[in-house]
Amino acid sequence: MSLLKRIAIDAMGGDGGVRVTLPAALQALEFNSDLSITLVGDKGQIEPFLGSLSGALTDRISIEHTLDVISDEDKPTHVLRSGKTSSMYKAVQLLQNGRVEAMVSAGNTGALLMIGRHLLKTINGIQKPAMVASIPGATRQCLLLDVGANPEVDAQQLFEFAVMGSVLAESLQGEVAKVGLLNIGSEQFKGTEEVRKASALMERCPAFDYVGFIEANELFEGRADVVVCNGFVGNVTIKTSAGVANVVKKLLSSQNFTDSISSSEDASEARLFKSLCEQINPNRFNGASLLGLQGSIVKSHGNATIEGFVYAIQQAVREAENAVPELIREKVAAIIEES
Repeated sequence: MSLLKRIAIDAMGGDGGVRVTLPAALQALEFNSDLSITLVGDKGQIEPFLGSLSGALTDRISIEHTLDVISDEDKPTHVLRSGKTSSMYKAVQLLQNGRVEAMVSAGNTGALLMIGRHLLKTINGIQKPAMVASIPGATRQCLLLDVGANPEVDAQQLFEFAVMGSVLAESLQGEVAKVGLLNIGSEQFKGTEEVRKASALMERCPAFDYVGFIEANELFEGRADVVVCNGFVGNVTIKTSAGVANVVKKLLSSQNFTDSISSSEDASEARLFKSLCEQINPNRFNGASLLGLQGSIVKSHGNATIEGFVYAIQQAVREAENAVPELIREKVAAIIEES
């Protein structure tokens, strides 16, 4: 039997807390026979969900007890002083101490960033970690970063985001990643000075396939596997795309539309409808990886459903399988040596 992949989950984080994180954790254990999960949080709230577990699952789940929780109202700057006994802090500590290979939280984003940088530190050659999220595409998913960690960045940091994003994309798809830079036009003179400088850096880098500037309307067309931008632009983009996906999903689920599909005698129409609904399901894209740290952290939406949180756990499992932080460290070291 292969060695277990070990994941820590901040069981108390997010709007739903244990009502979301626990059922999702149990589903993830059923999906992955080689997965072990440590639930960090209030034992009194966690144990009722584990009462009916089979022996096989019980052997692959454990509890790290703490009563303290970081709320969305807690200021990130205070968590390093007052949040050391919280479920989020302790889950990251498990990663720092090598007891797990990745951790997942739906809690306070700013606090998670602060704790991650404090405990794990950034990889040598990386100035700032970046949050990367998946967005749907016409042919395949695309990775977008940064989506909120760094509202303002310089050209070098945008270049570093491109390197990190390419590593994650290549670990998932097994081929050299196509990387684009989000801009307001395709012409070389368009965009801010930092964006133009970053483009020049990417053009000279042989570590990935740079495809040039990407305009917003091209994001979902599959032109690039990775699209790079600052955290302000990325956060607005990812939330806008999620909103559009929700609107389309509601339109497809409207009574008139579903009635017309149900009454159709063409089975292929029904299959196409089901496939389309699955492709634009926002839950599939839950889970933003925090790249650039010496450990894998996945941030789930705070209002994620059970299904959405399962996807976030699966993202953590993939990063544990592929040892993404180590792959980033190796690629950055190679680029530094060549320069």
